Amino acid sequence: LEKIEKHNLEMKLIDVEYTFDNNKILFYFTADGRVDFRELVKDLAAVFRTRIELRQIGVRDEAKMMGGLGVCGRALCCSSHLTEFHPVSIKMAKEQNLSLNPTKISGTCGRLMCCLKYEQEAYEDLLKRIPKAGALVQTPHGAGTIMYVSLLEERVKVKLDNENEPDLREYRVSEIKLIKDVEKTSTEPEMDIEILKQLED
Repeated sequence: LEKIEKHNLEMKLIDVEYTFDNNKILFYFTADGRVDFRELVKDLAAVFRTRIELRQIGVRDEAKMMGGLGVCGRALCCSSHLTEFHPVSIKMAKEQNLSLNPTKISGTCGRLMCCLKYEQEAYEDLLKRIPKAGALVQTPHGAGTIMYVSLLEERVKVKLDNENEPDLREYRVSEIKLIKDVEKTSTEPEMDIEILKQLED
């Protein structure tokens, strides 16, 4: 750390490890951009009298090395069992009908939570079979518009066209037939979308 400060480098040291043969020391660090650490390597080599290698890692790798607890109360997936990072996107959070509040869908690393990937395949399958809210459907009691969808329960709440009552009727997906579907459009402000996109990096 003293050497980093001496060279006035904008980097954060995360971990240090020796190779098994004690032939090389690896320094892992994070930084916002590229860092010219050539002079630092020379200083470290003079101190430790061995080969020195500096590796810049991302914020996800930092969380994996440091460990910690997720919002679920369990050890971070990346540090407990994940062997590789899979891409996670805002689209997954939308399809799982989660709040698009960055603080609720991002992990300790500041990026989208890895666990959004776990159930995505099941949600994609359900979305292919279940009409969206706003779709016109035929029910055992007549035509109506879907007002609410419970994907995992495979149930929908429908406002019937021939009823003036505000109450909605609930049906299993197997009980209804699609008449006209709707395209789901984003209702998120453009600025919020840009902020959320940054969580995917």
